[in-house]
Amino acid sequence: MKRDSLSTRSEQPQGPLTDLERSEFHLREGERLAHMGSWSLRADGIFDYWSPETFVIFDFDPSQGIPTLTQWLAVLHADDGDLLAKTIERMFREGVRGDVRYWVDHPKKGKRMMHSTGEPVLENGKVTRLIGNTLDITEQENALEEIRRLKDELYKENIVLREEINSTSMFEEVLGTSAVLQRVLALAAKVAPTDSTVLIMGETGTGKELIARAIHKRSKRAERSVVSVNCAAIPSSLIMSELFGHEKGAFTGAVQRRLGRFELAEGGTLFLDEVGDLPLETQIALLRVLQEREFERVGGTEMLRCDVRVIAATNRDLHSAIAAGSFRSDLFYRLNVFPITLPPLRERKEDIALLVNYFVDRYAKRAGKKIKSIQKKSLEALQEYSWPGNVRELQNVIERSLIIGETNEFSIDKSWFSSESQPARSPAADQTSSERTRIEAALAQTKGKVSGQQGAAAILGIPASTLESKIRTLRINKHAYKGT
Repeated sequence: MKRDSLSTRSEQPQGPLTDLERSEFHLREGERLAHMGSWSLRADGIFDYWSPETFVIFDFDPSQGIPTLTQWLAVLHADDGDLLAKTIERMFREGVRGDVRYWVDHPKKGKRMMHSTGEPVLENGKVTRLIGNTLDITEQENALEEIRRLKDELYKENIVLREEINSTSMFEEVLGTSAVLQRVLALAAKVAPTDSTVLIMGETGTGKELIARAIHKRSKRAERSVVSVNCAAIPSSLIMSELFGHEKGAFTGAVQRRLGRFELAEGGTLFLDEVGDLPLETQIALLRVLQEREFERVGGTEMLRCDVRVIAATNRDLHSAIAAGSFRSDLFYRLNVFPITLPPLRERKEDIALLVNYFVDRYAKRAGKKIKSIQKKSLEALQEYSWPGNVRELQNVIERSLIIGETNEFSIDKSWFSSESQPARSPAADQTSSERTRIEAALAQTKGKVSGQQGAAAILGIPASTLESKIRTLRINKHAYKGT
């Protein structure tokens, strides 16, 4: 058998071998098994050595001889060809070691990733050649990418699972049969099957997140995640990273790449709670996502596309925030595609008895107690109270009673009410004031228009005739809002 120095077969040459021949055979076999080739490049740009595996890696025919530097660079990916040429030039010029990764357009195997390492050889203080090796790392890179993908998926699932666990205990707050609550639920049911952006407004504790989750559950995205972000609870310096993610080294403490909430919610729904508290810089970035459906991670350059439905919520008066310059009007109109205003608990007092019975049963079971009756005067006190903390405050008062109480009758102490020290206001006065505020806000938004799809009545979810009647009763001048 003819001994061919370019053979890549694993057969050992027949007959006795010299030490040199044996070493060459072992070297060839080691390179073949590792998919690594070695080479030597002279200062004049001529390769004077390519090992057999180097020909295989780059798919050159050994019978045609070693390719020129130009021929070799031609099989590299366009951008990487320039990178390699500059790296080689620098190694000869400065006598430094080279270490680079690049893509090759392999005619048989497709796109392959290579890792080349080279060392300069000096003679009389001058670099005369580069000696190095090239390793095909495509499989390793694919494996690492798969590990990164699985890690990202696990991270997404863990985040979403934690949020689902934290939120399940809140779903019962959407209990109630009052007409005002049923109107809200009807609006939620109408917008749910669409992909429209929803802006939910209401006081703290009215259940804005619960309505958002109810909309998601009735949407086409129900099988995907609903991810929540409390914009008021995250420091302004971190909110961009929280929403859009960051790359490794983007800032001090960014020791690895991190996915943002938009990526976690891909294909699902992103709930932005307290959106009125976003810093102006973040508002600009959010506006871009809503307009273009794309974003960049903090410290990154890659533009990422996203398919996410946004539902936002706030307990702030965004019109006042716009006037004060703390909230962008263009972002408001992007968010306010379908507004829903949640009524405070004092405007649906007929629901209190139902809520009390439910929460008493729930917390009694948790505390291992059996409540046989609810004290009448306690229920009346709960119905008369104005509930500035809304359903959340009611829930807390009931839980406190069941912790302290030692009998099988549910009762409460009025001193637990947070606003007892405040000047007393009648429930009717509270309701009138809140209703006036909501109607005036709607009229300001529609520039005094009452009826029609873009009118204040549609925003409030009531018939136009009913709104006209309320405007007259409350003596609101709707004409004052025209042209505002």
